[in-house]
Amino acid sequence: YTMLLQLMLREWQMERPKLLLSIHGGSENFSLSPKVKQTFSKGLITAALSTGAWILSDGINTGVSKYVGEAVKTFGSHDLRKRNTVGITPWGVIDNNTDLIGRDAFRPYYPVGNPFSKRSCLSGFHSHFLLVDDGTQGKHGCQHGLRQKLEKQIQLQKIHPRLNQGVPVVCVVVEGGPAIVSTVLDYVSRAPPVPVFVFKGSGRAADLLAFLHKQLKTDIEEDFLARIGDVFALDMAEATNLYALLLQCMEHRRSVSKIKQEYLQWISFTCIIFE
Repeated sequence: YTMLLQLMLREWQMERPKLLLSIHGGSENFSLSPKVKQTFSKGLITAALSTGAWILSDGINTGVSKYVGEAVKTFGSHDLRKRNTVGITPWGVIDNNTDLIGRDAFRPYYPVGNPFSKRSCLSGFHSHFLLVDDGTQGKHGCQHGLRQKLEKQIQLQKIHPRLNQGVPVVCVVVEGGPAIVSTVLDYVSRAPPVPVFVFKGSGRAADLLAFLHKQLKTDIEEDFLARIGDVFALDMAEATNLYALLLQCMEHRRSVSKIKQEYLQWISFTCIIFE
């Protein structure tokens, strides 16, 4: 992963980041209210431009990555579009992926998807892509291991030669399926823990995390298990396992007022924050 990072810095000539914004959420299309979309989009780009951050997403033109691309398109500078938005994408989910095969050659790729295809196009508003192939077709998830290790490698980089401070990482969660809960738990369990910004009102996993974060009652388990089952179409055993993971995430919650302000400048009432 050292070599992979060196490729990004030397061959792609990306500037060393001062902050890493790792965006997670649903891979299928979902709707955001205008208020949540505006807060996410404008806040994400403001944070990236003001800090010299890299933005990481799945890089496809559906789900949360599509909202990242739209944010870059609407609010991003030319420099951000060309340099600092990286998609880490499963090869097997990309529509027309064979168009991308070639060495030392320009390969035009047209992000116009087949409406009958279950695959996704790459987002045209990401500057770089790392395409991860584990042999599967149409399945998400194989990119997570590489992304996790690359993020940890980036964290080890110094933000300034004279400072003994690594690159801070912030996880941002918008909507998302059951797997997002494990992702959040991984971030908040690290030493030091990675702050996780959850967008309340974006749906599914994000809303379950947001609800449990502010919940003080202890007798909600039965109702909450039913809610988990309804949201993700899980049976009772699966919902119980996911509830256990959600509770582990809550063990790491801290007061919003204690969040370090230098991480991000866009904390609003639509964000619930773990650290």
